[in-house]
Amino acid sequence: MVKNHDEIVNMESRTLGDIIKEYAVLIIIAFCIATVIKIFVIDSRIVPTTSMYPTVFANDRVLVNKFIYRFGDVERQDIIVFTPNDSIAEKKDLLKRVIGLPGDKVKVENGQVYINGQVLDESGYDHDIPSYYFAEVQVPEGCIFVLGDNRNHSFDSHLWEDPFVPMENIKGKAFCCYWPMDRIGGLN
Repeated sequence: MVKNHDEIVNMESRTLGDIIKEYAVLIIIAFCIATVIKIFVIDSRIVPTTSMYPTVFANDRVLVNKFIYRFGDVERQDIIVFTPNDSIAEKKDLLKRVIGLPGDKVKVENGQVYINGQVLDESGYDHDIPSYYFAEVQVPEGCIFVLGDNRNHSFDSHLWEDPFVPMENIKGKAFCCYWPMDRIGGLN
């Protein structure tokens, strides 16, 4: 696009103050957009424990889609970030895998997780074989049952007095590891 003489003269006559104002406005707009994205769409988390090993390592950084469950339901085997229920002393957000959905009957026996009497197919991801027994429970409506992939070293539903996470405590779905560099990739 060819600029006419008046436009060229106008650009040349900008003062340092005008340029600073333009950059200040751009920085403020970028900050506002980033804040809206962080509050409503995507958040990042540092994973403090090995409870999701080998899927997620301690000190991995993951991205969390906070918007996804506004348009769809939580699915079995999603990796979620949530606030623990009131029966747990831990008040920091946790990262676990969804195992049981509302109405499901869940139990752990002989190294297998059972959903409604059937062995849960967990071939899509690596996980530790549980060495504990967990008696069958039925997940109430509006709640889920969660386990860490590091089954024998995870503080999760099988250890809690109230083993269920209310749906309203879910903050989002973890979908990507972005740090460290050698572990960048999607989570499954």
